[in-house]
Amino acid sequence: MTSSPKHLHAFDFKTAMADNSLIGLWRMLTGFRLTYLAAVVSIGISALLGTGYSLLLRYFIDDVLGRGKLGATLPLIGLAFVALALGQGLFSFLSGRLAARTAEDVTRRLRNYLYDHIQHLPFSYHDHMETGELLQRATSDVDAIRRFIADQAIGAGRVVLLFVVNFAVLLSLNVSLALLSIVVIPLIVAMSLFFFRKVSLAYEAFQEQEAQLSTVLQENLTGVRVVKAFARQDYERAKFERENREQYQRGRALVLMHSLYWPASDILCGLQTLGGFFAGAWMAINGTITVGTYLAYTGLVTWLIWPIRDLGRLIVHMSMGLVSYRRVMELIREEREPLDEGSYRPQGPVQGEVTFEDVHFEYDSTHDTVLKGISFHCQPGQVVALLGPTGSGKTSLVNLLPRFYDYTGGSLRIDGVELKEYPRRYLRQQIGIVEQEPFLFSRTIRANITYGAGREVSDEEVIAAAKAAAIHDVITSFPDGYDTLVGERGVTLSGGQKQRVAIARTLLKNPRILILDDATSSVDTETEEEIRQALERLMAGRTTFIIAHRIQSLMNADLILVLNRGRIVQCGTHEALLAQEGIYRQIYEVQARIEEELERELHGPEARQEVAYVAPRV
Repeated sequence: MTSSPKHLHAFDFKTAMADNSLIGLWRMLTGFRLTYLAAVVSIGISALLGTGYSLLLRYFIDDVLGRGKLGATLPLIGLAFVALALGQGLFSFLSGRLAARTAEDVTRRLRNYLYDHIQHLPFSYHDHMETGELLQRATSDVDAIRRFIADQAIGAGRVVLLFVVNFAVLLSLNVSLALLSIVVIPLIVAMSLFFFRKVSLAYEAFQEQEAQLSTVLQENLTGVRVVKAFARQDYERAKFERENREQYQRGRALVLMHSLYWPASDILCGLQTLGGFFAGAWMAINGTITVGTYLAYTGLVTWLIWPIRDLGRLIVHMSMGLVSYRRVMELIREEREPLDEGSYRPQGPVQGEVTFEDVHFEYDSTHDTVLKGISFHCQPGQVVALLGPTGSGKTSLVNLLPRFYDYTGGSLRIDGVELKEYPRRYLRQQIGIVEQEPFLFSRTIRANITYGAGREVSDEEVIAAAKAAAIHDVITSFPDGYDTLVGERGVTLSGGQKQRVAIARTLLKNPRILILDDATSSVDTETEEEIRQALERLMAGRTTFIIAHRIQSLMNADLILVLNRGRIVQCGTHEALLAQEGIYRQIYEVQARIEEELERELHGPEARQEVAYVAPRV
């Protein structure tokens, strides 16, 4: 019954999906069904032993006490009572343990699958799905499924077994009394089903709002520095209070459903039990049934009525598990991004020849076209720079290369092969990216630098990459050096330090195609020059795409593309573009004037003549 790696990792929950939630949950038990069935059998045995306890009491009253056969029978009767009680407790414990083990194994496997599934969902899914919603489905909803398997489903089976066994025994004792004892049960079941539908809707609304509340909290904690910098604590508190108030309202509606159900069901069950006791006592007084039968009946009717009351509770709570199942299955139904899909299986690394031919791209059918007719060609080892205003399509263009998104028109080729024929996994192994907003994990600096290597890396390689990114001296200045822990998202490092660590991480990967998405935007001019010189040495033989807003960062590129509103409006070298009227020269002149003004502020009027000489070289 011990869970194996195959059970925990190889099971595809997508195959377990079903329109009927109960069928889907049963399929999820694949690999653990024997354990769960053993739990069901154990609870059945426990129910039978409980019924045997009442029948033994009847025998003791009518046949032993009533006929004066105490003698040697009494010790045996006592042992039988003890044995039944111990057996009932043992099998009840065994059932709970086996059901809990099954639930933990299934949900552990489900969490592993969900985590892996989320990792493989396409960028387009993460663009519109909130982080708090994903966290809610992977934690709270999975836990609701665990409770369903461990407690509610097995509890419902226990109730059904208790009802069937005890009702059958009651029929054997007295048909009229047995039928009288279940008068209220159809009403309880109908009421439970009514509340089941109501609670399902209320719980789903509650879970959705809890996900929204988690999103607000997650955003606030992630952006706590921004909140403090702008002194917006009161605003954030008010925003959280609004969402929390809505959570409170929905939670109160859910609690109201329970508070209406429990008193009603308790009153009905109490009346049914009292009515049964009264009818049984009346029949015993009149001699219709024996005293032993009546005492047995009082135990049996208790095991008949109150479990039905629990069935109502379980039905109401089961609605929560079924709602959570549907929410998790909605996530699992999302198609994964196929990493190994592609007809071309290259041998060795790419050379780096990139050709765009009338490429168009839009994020989805509801958005405007982001890239329109992009065409250019670069040879292996060349540096291509992208310049343009915000929203011109620079980042969208380079995101097509690793197939974060697929272009919707035209032809994009690497080494003469259509990009869509390459497997995504292979492309991403060949392409290194330093993003505009670098992300560091809450680990050591060494672990962050070696993250993308995919192999064992020596200290010398780590240091070489750090030196190339002009971050080695900064790292060694820390007390723990490369073993220094950075905070969440690297908050203990400055913006420039984070970007240089990210650059080191990409350089250590040794990609054939390098993408620098405004990678030097958060470093000072001196550090930028150090990085630029290091990159010039290390980019030899690599095709490099540089996105930058400062012309100084891209003026040495082999090809400069100026984008505006998704189109290439200018292309050429720095000298060729300066000779043309257009956006490039306008940006250059604006930046040159800014540099001149800065020099004047720093060095005074005597620097004007020097500035006039320096500015054209910016």
